[in-house]
Amino acid sequence: MALLILNISMAMVVLGIFQACHGAVYKVGDSAGWTIIGNVDYKLWSAIKTFKVGDVIKFEYNPQFHNVMRVTHAMYKTCNASLPIESYTTGNDTITITTRGHHFFLCGVPGHCQSGQKVDINVPRVSAANIAPTPSALVSPSTDVKPPSPSSNTSASIAAIKSHDLVLLALQAAVLFVLFGFSDILA
Repeated sequence: MALLILNISMAMVVLGIFQACHGAVYKVGDSAGWTIIGNVDYKLWSAIKTFKVGDVIKFEYNPQFHNVMRVTHAMYKTCNASLPIESYTTGNDTITITTRGHHFFLCGVPGHCQSGQKVDINVPRVSAANIAPTPSALVSPSTDVKPPSPSSNTSASIAAIKSHDLVLLALQAAVLFVLFGFSDILA
């Protein structure tokens, strides 16, 4: 029993290291970058992303006209850059997300934050990707469910699945096999 617990613990540590080492890289503002030109909606930009611990947030901008300040929520709401938690000024700044929760950034140049140059990077404290399905969730409770019809979005949906997510899923499945045995999972 002790050997089983040790194996499970080691598998979970490896899984955690793998997930932290293989985060996605997000360029803030996509092709526009970090700017006030072009009406970039950073709130919308971050809302359609699913950030995870280990992801890298990249700010690209002209350092003659912009900077990046990591601030508290209160400072973010009021566009106050007087006492930032961290300051970045290279024009090509990368920040690795190491904790869950909100991470608030704004441009400290007067007027820029008020013009919308601020972003809230939110790493959910609990996400669907972090919760293993229960065995009952793997079986459909109803026979009335129709399979989805093929559409032009199929290839886009498949492309949206990240390869490291598939590896993590495979590792989680392996842990379940170790925990419960092959015959118990399929029964």
